[in-house]
Amino acid sequence: MNIKPNLNFVKGISIKDIAQEAGVSPTTVSFVLNGKGKEKRISEQVSKRILKIAGKLKYKPNQLARGLRTGKTKTIGLIVEDIANSFFANVAKVVEDEADKFGYKVLFGSTEDNEEKAKGLLEVLRYRQVDGYIITPTANLDKEIVSLQKPVVLMDRYFPNIADSHYVVVDNFQGAYVAVSHLVEQGYKKIGIITTTSSQIQMQQRLDGFVDALKKHGLPAGKNVIKRLPFDLDRAGFIQEITQYLQANKDLDALFFATNYLGICGIESIRSIGLHIGTDLGMVSFDDHDIFRLHSPSITCVAQPVEEIGRRLIHLLIAELEHSSTTPQQVVLSLELRKRESSMHSMPHVNA
Repeated sequence: MNIKPNLNFVKGISIKDIAQEAGVSPTTVSFVLNGKGKEKRISEQVSKRILKIAGKLKYKPNQLARGLRTGKTKTIGLIVEDIANSFFANVAKVVEDEADKFGYKVLFGSTEDNEEKAKGLLEVLRYRQVDGYIITPTANLDKEIVSLQKPVVLMDRYFPNIADSHYVVVDNFQGAYVAVSHLVEQGYKKIGIITTTSSQIQMQQRLDGFVDALKKHGLPAGKNVIKRLPFDLDRAGFIQEITQYLQANKDLDALFFATNYLGICGIESIRSIGLHIGTDLGMVSFDDHDIFRLHSPSITCVAQPVEEIGRRLIHLLIAELEHSSTTPQQVVLSLELRKRESSMHSMPHVNA
C-alpha cells in the first residue's frame, strides 16, 4: 500500500500556499500577516479570508525570515551556568513566564562554567538572530559579550571592566557576612568555608564577606579555615575533598558553604565521618534548596530572591529592546537569612 507523504508537514506552510488558496498575491498575504493590511488599503474581507486560511493551514512564520524583514525575531537567548541547578532552573522558569507576557520566546543553554562552551552557545544564538541576551557569564567572556552588539543583561555576576553593562545580582558580600555573623552569635568560634577556585566576582565577594565577618568578631581567618575546591569536580570528587578537609581540621565547629551544591555534598561528607549537623558541626549554605528545607536537621541558608531576580532580568531586557536606554541599569538585590536547625548550637541531638 502506497502512503502519500504529508508535504505540508515536511516542508511547512508558506506564504505562497496561503496566497494560492486565497486567490491573492504573496505580497498581499505578507502585508496582512504582518499587520499592515489597513496601511496597504487591503479590504477587510480579503484580510479576514487570509487570516482564516492561515489559521486553517496552521501557518507558522519562519522566525529567521521574519528577522531579516523586521529586524526582530521576538526571541531571547538565556545562557546560565547549569540549568539543572535549582537556582538557575527556577530563575529560568520566571524569565520564560515573564517573557511570554511580552510576546517573547526564550532559548536556553548551559555553559557548565566552560568558556569554550559559552562561546559556542553565543554563536548558536547569534545565528538564531535572538533580539537580546540574558547571560550568566563565564570568566574571560567580556570581549564576546561586548561584540554581540545586541541588548545584554548579565545575571548572578558581572565584569567590573564593562562599566556600562546592565546586570541583576545579589549582595554576595553582605549575604556571607550575615551568615557568618549568625554562626558567631550562636556560639561557634572556629568556622571554615567551603568554596571553589573560581575567580568569578560573586565567589570572591562571598569569600570576602566570610573573612570580613571573622575578623570583625576577632576570630581566626587564616588559610586553614578556607577550602577551595576545583569547580569542575564531579559530585564524588566534592564529597571526597570535603571529607578529607574535615578529617584534617577536627577543631572546626561550623562550616559555611559558598553554594548550595557544595552544601548538599557537605551533608554527605559530614554524615560519612559520623558527625552530626547542628550538634557536632554547625552549617550554613549560600542559596536555598528543597533538600535543605526537608533535611533533618533542616539547613540554615542565605536565600536568593529568585522570582524578583527573574522579573528584573526580563524587565530590564525588554526595556532595552523597546526603548534602548543608554544609562546602565545595575541592580543589587538583598538576601534573606533563613534560620533553621543546622546553625542552632543548643539544638537537641538529631542524626545528620
